Amino acid sequence: MKLDVEVLRYLSKDDFRVLTAVEMGMRNHEIVPAELIDRIASLKHGGTYKVLKNLLKHKLVHHDSSKYDGFRLTYLGYDFLAIKTLVNRGVISSVGRKLGTGKESDIYEVAAEDGTVLAMKLHRLGRVSFRAVKSKRDYLRHRSSFNWLYLSRLAALKEFAFMKALEEHGFPVPNAVDCNRHCVIMSLVQGYPLVQVKELQNPETIFETVLGVIVRLAEHGLIHCDFNEFNIMIDDDEKVTVIDFPQMVSVSHRNAQMYFDRDVECIFKFFQKRFNLSFQVSTDDNEGSDADTDETGWPSFSSISKSSGFLDKELAASGFSRKDQEDIEKFIEEDIDDTDSDREESEDKQFVESTEANVKGLSSLPLEELEEQTSNSDEDGVEVKQQSCEAGQDNRAEIQDDSDKEEDNQSAIENDAELNKSLNKQRKRAVAAARGGRRSFASRNSYKDKGGKSSQNSRIQKQLCSW
Repeated sequence: MKLDVEVLRYLSKDDFRVLTAVEMGMRNHEIVPAELIDRIASLKHGGTYKVLKNLLKHKLVHHDSSKYDGFRLTYLGYDFLAIKTLVNRGVISSVGRKLGTGKESDIYEVAAEDGTVLAMKLHRLGRVSFRAVKSKRDYLRHRSSFNWLYLSRLAALKEFAFMKALEEHGFPVPNAVDCNRHCVIMSLVQGYPLVQVKELQNPETIFETVLGVIVRLAEHGLIHCDFNEFNIMIDDDEKVTVIDFPQMVSVSHRNAQMYFDRDVECIFKFFQKRFNLSFQVSTDDNEGSDADTDETGWPSFSSISKSSGFLDKELAASGFSRKDQEDIEKFIEEDIDDTDSDREESEDKQFVESTEANVKGLSSLPLEELEEQTSNSDEDGVEVKQQSCEAGQDNRAEIQDDSDKEEDNQSAIENDAELNKSLNKQRKRAVAAARGGRRSFASRNSYKDKGGKSSQNSRIQKQLCSW
């Protein structure tokens, strides 16, 4: 989306008030209802719908009437809110040309009130080229639902915090000036991306400098995770500057070693292909002297001393929670409990299925044998209660005898199908005799005979059955 700043001149206070109302409503609404926008904006003389129509014409909001009449902010409207706030703070006074476009952001040239040229980075997560933000980044942490504008704001805050901390510790990074919403203002680096550089006067020294930055970051507890030729700037004096920090993780991350080796591999491969550098590895000479390299000549993650600082703890980088390592262990225990509960649920399902099968088997037995089995089970329960006071050998023998009798009865019933049919007929006759020889069928016209003789008879039959 093109950033046309000229529209910003013609927006009034009411326009920005309605834009802010839409932003506030999007905290708990994907599409903010028009009535809620009117209540939040609370313009003095009304006219909220007229302002929304003007914002919709400039594509600052998007109208959606699929479920109800509502609006949501677009990235252009979010840009205008951030730029307006930075202008009111006196951080910037004008916006210039676009410097570059990435998969997650756009970079523009801006100027301050004193004329110094700065860089403005607008995070735009959710583009078609990079939509797997939830799996590739840790902006959400414990949240399940998300909004692209909110994720862009989190990415900007994280990058601003990393730039501030790295600048204080002497790393070659841009100077972080200010941050608002998804917008980060930083100093403009007078240089070129390393991917655009074809020749260098001292490629060996540049290679050692770049590799040293990776090692220093690891010593301070951080890993860049996207350290390649696209995120390294170099000026005419061959001074190196590192950019792009939202994806940084802690050295305590579970995949820290993989990310560290990937960054080192990217640098090795690029300098080999572009500047034809040959890396000669002499493992015999470096066994005792150089502990920071492995057999391939690359810096080893395990041999790096991580005692220079704890920026991952200070900035709560990915892989390090706010409540220290104990909270992580608690989460691991909760996962184990969840697996145990799943196992218990499966066992409960098996138990329910077995009981249902037993009930079906009992339903096929005659009425007299069912009464005998229930009476035997009651007697067995009483005998089990008395086992704590008396000897249990006799009771166990009786229970075994009862079980043997039941097994014999079931085998006899299975063998004689005709006997089962006759017993079922006898059971039905006994039930019919107990009910007085009448069948309790509901009349088809029961809804017409409310309070009549048929309804009274059905009530009496129900009472007799319950007795």
